[in-house]
Amino acid sequence: MRKYFAEFIGTAVLVFFGCGSAVAAGALFSAMGMGLPVAFTTLLVAFAFGLALMAAYYMIGGISGCHINPAVSLAMLITRRMSVKDFFGYIIGQFVGGIAGAALLSVIIGGRTSLGANGYGTASTFGITMWMAILTEVILAFVFVSAFLSVTEKEENKPIAGLIVGLTMTMTYIFGVPFTGASVNPARSFGPALLQGSDALTQVWVFIAAPLAGAIVAAIVYLLLRMEPKKSAAAVAGKTEITEEPMDDTTELEDSEDAEFEQLEAAEPVEDVQSDENK
Repeated sequence: MRKYFAEFIGTAVLVFFGCGSAVAAGALFSAMGMGLPVAFTTLLVAFAFGLALMAAYYMIGGISGCHINPAVSLAMLITRRMSVKDFFGYIIGQFVGGIAGAALLSVIIGGRTSLGANGYGTASTFGITMWMAILTEVILAFVFVSAFLSVTEKEENKPIAGLIVGLTMTMTYIFGVPFTGASVNPARSFGPALLQGSDALTQVWVFIAAPLAGAIVAAIVYLLLRMEPKKSAAAVAGKTEITEEPMDDTTELEDSEDAEFEQLEAAEPVEDVQSDENK
């Protein structure tokens, strides 16, 4: 139960600080009577999510592994690094945590209509289509989940794992924010969309399905890259011949050395006889 509660806390922290940074940037520039500079807000949101994930990892990583993302948990299930029971416990904790983080943010900002939800079409800075949004999210989730699976594979990587996953999240958000607002995480998308409503809620299925699809691809690639190739009978026979040849050479060398030694011993009496005749 501790693991599930840890996932709830971590996901709430991620949504609160990540989505909150997007809302805060919008409010700040609106108060100054300025339009939102895309480059600045992209970097701000990307680093907010990356740093929030990094902080959450070092908060709860030792308890639950800090998935705080249903896509990550799905990949861990496929690669047999977590049980089915834990998978469902993690999923519930993550989605509830995403809703809680969005609700807390809504209370603090006074119920503004925008909560940093994801979107496409008119909700996208670049106005991308639904299919472009799906492809973008699949790619982003594939990269992020692949990095997470690899860096958490070995126990000795734990001290730097939080840094790596945080920076990878930052990278995916730098690219993804102008296109879809960057999801990569169904729980991060569902909470804000549920409370924001309107188009965000009708479009949220894309930001649930696409990251999960990207996670499935990441898990399959992870397993394929770590699969040991089967050795053919011919390769095994060839290896046996290679290992046997040096033994034959060694035997022949020893035989030749013994023959030379015997020749030397046979030659010594002749030299002695010749020396006696000379005397």
